[in-house]
Amino acid sequence: MPQGLTQLTQQGYLLAIATGKARRGLNRVLDDTGMSHLFVSSRCADEAFSKPHPKMLEDILDDTGVDAGRALMVGDTVYDMEMACNAKVAGLAVSYGVHARERLLDCGALACLNSFPEVCAWVK
Repeated sequence: MPQGLTQLTQQGYLLAIATGKARRGLNRVLDDTGMSHLFVSSRCADEAFSKPHPKMLEDILDDTGVDAGRALMVGDTVYDMEMACNAKVAGLAVSYGVHARERLLDCGALACLNSFPEVCAWVK
C-alpha cells in the first residue's frame, strides 16, 4: 500500500484521510507506518460531524482547494459512500473492508474494487 500511495502522490494526486478514528488514533497509525508525509489533509471523528455527514470531506476540500467535482472518496463502508454523496464527491468502494459489495454499490459507489492495486489502476 505505501508504494501505491507514493506513486499516486508522485503523479500529482493529493491524498487525504476522513476517518471515524479519533485524532490520537490516526496519528498513532500514521506514525507507526511512517506514512504521514503522504497525506496533505485529514479529518477525524473528534474534529467534525460523523459520517455520513459531509463535514469531514468539506473540510478536506477547503484545506486542499480541490473542487468536489474533482475529488474521489475511497471507502469500505456505506457511511463512506453516503458521506461522499452528501458532499457531492464521487465514491469508489473497496470490497476488502467492512460492508458487502452489494451494499456499497447500492449507496452509489462508482465501482467496488477488490484490492488496492486495482484502486490505483482505476484512478490512473
